Amino acid sequence: MDAQLYRQLPKVELHCHLDGSLSLGCIRQLAKLAQVKLPSEDAALKALVTAPATAESLMDYLKAFDVIRPLLQTQEALALAAYDVARQAAKEHVLYLEMRFAPELSMDQGLTVSEIMEAVFEGTQKAQEEYGILVKIIVCGMRQSPLARSKSIFEQAIAFAQKGLVGFDFAGNELDFPPSYLAAIIEETKSLGLPFTLHAGECGCPNYIGDAIALGVKRLGHATALSKQPDLLEDMRKQDITAELCLSSNLQTKAAPSIDAFPYQLLKTAGLPISINTDNRTVSDTSLTKEYQLYAAYFDTSLADFYQHNQDALKASFASKAEKAKILQRLSAAYQPYLNQ
Repeated sequence: MDAQLYRQLPKVELHCHLDGSLSLGCIRQLAKLAQVKLPSEDAALKALVTAPATAESLMDYLKAFDVIRPLLQTQEALALAAYDVARQAAKEHVLYLEMRFAPELSMDQGLTVSEIMEAVFEGTQKAQEEYGILVKIIVCGMRQSPLARSKSIFEQAIAFAQKGLVGFDFAGNELDFPPSYLAAIIEETKSLGLPFTLHAGECGCPNYIGDAIALGVKRLGHATALSKQPDLLEDMRKQDITAELCLSSNLQTKAAPSIDAFPYQLLKTAGLPISINTDNRTVSDTSLTKEYQLYAAYFDTSLADFYQHNQDALKASFASKAEKAKILQRLSAAYQPYLNQ
């Protein structure tokens, strides 16, 4: 099917990391602000900020983020970055985007949590005004960091719930810091009034998916290891849990060593809710349009399927009921002509 059609179709995305999704042009802007020297050739810069197809693991994949971290240490840089990611999404007709990031990664030069949040919302607000996209923010803690640090960040960030902060997450080294390690802080943070999504099963450990389900998390980032323990599907069904799938990055990190090991078909056959996502546009050299093309090529995913997945994503999103209703109307109006053919 024509790539232009996939690009024009309205979409909902729930799993997109700010620091992994910056355009090369934005990265150059940020490097200039930070007075960091980068390769002058785009091909060389792209190689620097894109994970290699030969990455051996999640931790190997995450090395590409080391280039970006020094560039996101000022409010001006964070506003530019948030705007850039939202702009990219809007240009391929993403109606609703949940963008996630870890404030602690921008605190190296003394920025406070409030300053970081203000800057990110400045960028997303500008993109919303210019492109009409609705953007919400999920704040991540880093699994490998002291839990007290994450707890402090979450407690400070909650002040921005009225501005568009809609949830929390933990990212980073899942293998050594499983859901059980995070159980207490997740329970404590729930008292702040916002829901959790959680990276789970990205490191190849299906028991981590089971642990995340037991914690009452209603959305699982990746959930890739389902293919190793399909009986978890029934637990997901009982809890009405949505899987935030990230095909390209899972193949890169070897979370899914092959297409057959990727859980999409398992989830779809079981009738469970699915969200299709980029994860990291730049690090995985992808876009939501490209992801749709890959699903169509690998799994024969139809337009009716994509419509269902977008409805699933919207239902599972952390948007308000009123926001969901408006976006659902736009999705329906755009997809119906194709579904009636």
